[in-house]
Amino acid sequence: MTPAPTGDAIAAGGFYVSPFGSAQRAAGKASGAEAAALSRIARSSAALWLTGADAGQLAEVQSRRAALEGRLPLLVAYGIPNRDCGLYSAGGAADGAAYRAWIDRVAAGLADRPAWVVLEPDAVAHAVDGCAGVDAERFGLLAYAVGELKKHPKVRVYLDAGNAGWVQDRSALARALERAGIGAADGFALNVSNFYSTEESYAYGREVSAALGGKRFVIDTSRNGKGSPGGGSWCNPQGRALGQEPTTRTGREGLDALLWVKIPGESDGDCGRGEPAAGEFWISYALGLAGAA
Repeated sequence: MTPAPTGDAIAAGGFYVSPFGSAQRAAGKASGAEAAALSRIARSSAALWLTGADAGQLAEVQSRRAALEGRLPLLVAYGIPNRDCGLYSAGGAADGAAYRAWIDRVAAGLADRPAWVVLEPDAVAHAVDGCAGVDAERFGLLAYAVGELKKHPKVRVYLDAGNAGWVQDRSALARALERAGIGAADGFALNVSNFYSTEESYAYGREVSAALGGKRFVIDTSRNGKGSPGGGSWCNPQGRALGQEPTTRTGREGLDALLWVKIPGESDGDCGRGEPAAGEFWISYALGLAGAA
């Protein structure tokens, strides 16, 4: 069983809040009630997503800034080949060699500074559900990423495991996570960029954890305040709300933290309806999540 995080794994000041995030910039330009609503998002720590060629540099800058404040940066490594199975967040490294070099730069950027890293949202779950173009190499690449990041003792790695509404065969998911290097990781992440309630996610996580011999996990609560809308809806559904703010004081066995992995207000993609591109901050949606629209 993986032990709960201690020592350097939790910075004294909690998670880092960047003044340069998309929500922070939007709140700084707003006024009145809109500014007050956006500040609900801007004041909370959210992950920095590493997606491009500058990932190593961004990891270094973010971890340095966090260290200066005695806080802990939360990062998302999101560059696997055939990312998002070619959907709204398509992209990633051109091939396996390019991905390994990309991960090397991210790991080097962190150096000896503490950080938590959520590794490759959806990558394992897509492999389980039969995404076209995903083969055995993906598991090797994920295991390589875990190994390189874990060469840095102050870095905790949570390998993404999808969400409570996705892979229902817990044993199949556990086997896939094992192939992807979960044994060397600190745990797994659930509900990234999704809306399932904390209670649903926790119950699912406990079952997956049991199949992995007690592996610990974290839950993305950024937009789960009203739970999932159902029907498999995950792309910018309306009527959702912010969830519990990030904390490591979960009061739940095996659960290391509630995190804001998805940045509330950033679009999931155009969803075939003309919404902003994936990752673009969408003020009207952010206001809806904050209860101001």
